[in-house]
Amino acid sequence: MSESVSLINKNTSNNLLRRDVRFLGHILGEVLMHQGGEELFGMVERIREMSKSLRAQYSPEMFAEFKQTIKSLAPEIRHQVIRAFAVYFQLINIAEQNHRIRRKRDYERTAGENVQPGSIEDVVRELKAQGIPADEVQEIIRGISLELVMTAHPTEATRRALLDIHQRIANDVMELDNPTLTFREREQLREKLLGEVITLWQTDELRDRKPTVQDEVRNGLYYFDETLFDVLPEVYKELERCLGKYYPERNWHVPSFLKFGSWIGGDRDGNPSVTSDVTWETLTMHRRLALYKYEQLLRDLLKHMSFSKNIVQVTEELLESIRKDKELIDLRSDDVWRNEKEPYRIKVKYMIEKIRNAGKPSVPASKKYSNPDEFMADLNIIDRSLRNHFADFIADTHIKKLIRQVELFGFHLATLDIRQHSKEHESAMAEILAKMSICSNYAELSEEEKIKLLTDILNDPRPVTSPYLNYSESTQECLEVYRVVKRAHEEFGQRCITSYLISMTQGASDLLEVLVFGKEAGLYVHEPDGSITCTLQSVPLFETIDDLHAAPDIMRTLFRIPAYRNSLKSTNELQEIMLGYSDSNKDGGVLTANWELRVALRSITEAAKEFGVKLKFFHGRGGALGRGGMPLNRSILAQPADTIGGGIKITEQGEVLSSRYSMKGIAYRSLEQATSALITGALTARNPHNDPSDKEWEHIMRHISEKAQQKYQDLIFRDPDFLAFFKESTPLPEIGELNIGSRPTKRKNSDRFEDLRAIPWVFAWTQSRYLLPAWYAAGQGLYSYYQDSPEKLATLQNMYRNWPFFQSLIDNVQMALAKADLLIAKEYGCMVKDKQAAERIFNLIKEEYERTSDLILRITGQQEILDNVPVIQESIRLRNPYVDPLSYLQVQLLTELRHLRERGDEDADQLREVLLTINGIAAGLRNTG
Repeated sequence: MSESVSLINKNTSNNLLRRDVRFLGHILGEVLMHQGGEELFGMVERIREMSKSLRAQYSPEMFAEFKQTIKSLAPEIRHQVIRAFAVYFQLINIAEQNHRIRRKRDYERTAGENVQPGSIEDVVRELKAQGIPADEVQEIIRGISLELVMTAHPTEATRRALLDIHQRIANDVMELDNPTLTFREREQLREKLLGEVITLWQTDELRDRKPTVQDEVRNGLYYFDETLFDVLPEVYKELERCLGKYYPERNWHVPSFLKFGSWIGGDRDGNPSVTSDVTWETLTMHRRLALYKYEQLLRDLLKHMSFSKNIVQVTEELLESIRKDKELIDLRSDDVWRNEKEPYRIKVKYMIEKIRNAGKPSVPASKKYSNPDEFMADLNIIDRSLRNHFADFIADTHIKKLIRQVELFGFHLATLDIRQHSKEHESAMAEILAKMSICSNYAELSEEEKIKLLTDILNDPRPVTSPYLNYSESTQECLEVYRVVKRAHEEFGQRCITSYLISMTQGASDLLEVLVFGKEAGLYVHEPDGSITCTLQSVPLFETIDDLHAAPDIMRTLFRIPAYRNSLKSTNELQEIMLGYSDSNKDGGVLTANWELRVALRSITEAAKEFGVKLKFFHGRGGALGRGGMPLNRSILAQPADTIGGGIKITEQGEVLSSRYSMKGIAYRSLEQATSALITGALTARNPHNDPSDKEWEHIMRHISEKAQQKYQDLIFRDPDFLAFFKESTPLPEIGELNIGSRPTKRKNSDRFEDLRAIPWVFAWTQSRYLLPAWYAAGQGLYSYYQDSPEKLATLQNMYRNWPFFQSLIDNVQMALAKADLLIAKEYGCMVKDKQAAERIFNLIKEEYERTSDLILRITGQQEILDNVPVIQESIRLRNPYVDPLSYLQVQLLTELRHLRERGDEDADQLREVLLTINGIAAGLRNTG
């Protein structure tokens, strides 16, 4: 980290990233000298150089010396060494994110008339080149839909305080590219960055308590406040610009196809902290931020609205609206705009007052905006008046963007999903029906009996609950959630909550139960004309492999029930269905999960077509490779094109939020690529390409999946020593002590594998450098088909070149292989008490790793893993020497800490050091959860 670097800009983009990395490393070196002296700086440099040398040329002697150096660190310096490497990764991540923005700007600056691949203009130009007429383009645009849903899944280890520091450092580093800076200004910039890195060094990386749900809500709102409120409208603006450029004969207004939603504050599955009161508070926090942003934008608008009636003629409509505002609203004297010749500013002042009053029940409706439509109406009045005196540029620049923001965010900011486990509903239903003497043993009924009983209840307008009966606390809370949803619809509008997700859906009764609860709260209503109005949709979540197999028949059963089928009329015959990537992967392994999810997408779609129902699939992807993680555009293009017609929802969680949405440039590029992928997928669905080899490839993939699942489950479920190996050779127990989420790591207080959440399962394997869930059994599955046959290898190579699904799957596996390191992973195995079992299981994993690596290289034709993406390959290569010391330190600390705890002792400082290594490794490896 001590290598000095000139601050003079180099002309090539490749050198600029290296410049930033070295520059930040040099500053960190100065901070280490300043804060820890020569001893700390020298030790960090020694460990770094030894780690780099080991990576360059391994030798047992050097390896032994390296481990001894780490083992001999005194506790007081060991703590600082861990922090040095962890902070270094924070700085490197900032530099790499900045470089992504720089590359896009460089491309746009030097490309001239060329269009960047994956951009919005690229896909619109392609539509024009293919001769797609404007009418069909409009149909495509109207048909696409993507909702990105933030979740609070605990894999984001970075505190909000650190994110703020990172943002400031990123802005300062970007300024290094400014060619107009003087020598003194560069020196001042360097001093400023030195101060920020010192602040970073002196800021605690760890939370001193678990975050509350409200903390998690605030963390999610950070991205709306910092980037999304501004970036989302820019995506729409660019799409409209490109459509106008290539299809100028039409005046384009793109409907709201791209939005953000949230689970944070609504996801109560296994999290007792998410109560109905918390959900209501979450909705209030959402509205508060939306109104705050609008007030800010209106205040900024004042600066641009100095048009004078002495020069321009505004519309009578605008003047009449001002007269009406004056009659109804008494502004404070300091809020009144005094210049009567500037009507726009007068109008905006009244709009600011009505926004400030919105959401206040004590304020009369005439003095506030009761809903976003009223706000939009005033904005449209201003827009029409501006265009009347040819101030179109101002209208397009300011008013049009604000109108788009109101269309996207309303007063509710983001649609909040509710989620709960199916067993909670069953338990509450059993108690309610027993107390009303309708059924004494609901939970023991067969699925057919439950469906019959629930359908009868739905068909009967009379309630099955009574305010005069006392229910258990859990049942009362279950009912209160639906009452809160009803109240929220009345207070915030129906867009604030539209979906109720049911974890572990295993039968049609699970969805009918939610409708019955909704009926009790007025969310499922029998209208006088016999129709059904349903304002909260039951959404099944199919997670395990068995659940995916059962899903098509469950949906067929539901669609045959009139009481359920009629509820879909409220959503224009659109049914949302969620598929879980995490639990299916944990259940069946990476190849099998991805294949079974693809099969489920197709089979559920076919089932819905039989009943004329459109589907919106909700893909529960995590950030980690073992949980379906991949770039947003690739995750869209990986879906069968004929399954995206009703729209797509995708979870955005953990460190994905900060890596994609903490910086405007990266957020824009990610959403731009997603928009391009959506349009590409929609076009493909309209013009399907039927390759005769598709059926053959699917048959091959089915065989590969079956063999991979058998191999995976032989180890995970059928090896009696595996669970102990997993718990003892990873920091799983300690991850639960890292205060990064309000939700427990287990659904129940149980040590069963089935009750372990998929997130800590993947997170623990990533920490120990195995990354096992993201690649294990892939090699055996592929080899079961290949069998050393040159002809079959050629078929696999052809599948990789020409089948996007298979290519994406193979590339994700090789990404995981590149990040895994079995030499280090073996060190974690030393913590397993049963040494014989540890060696046996490690050798099984190592053998499969080598088999998988070999087959990936054969299929892709590469010399080394990740030759196809040299930028990522180089990033991993450069990062590994800095991650390695943290891994060895983690093993040593875990070993010592666990010995202490076995004796009934505790060392808070040692636990803290373990948690610091977890943070550091997460920052170093990225896509960890």
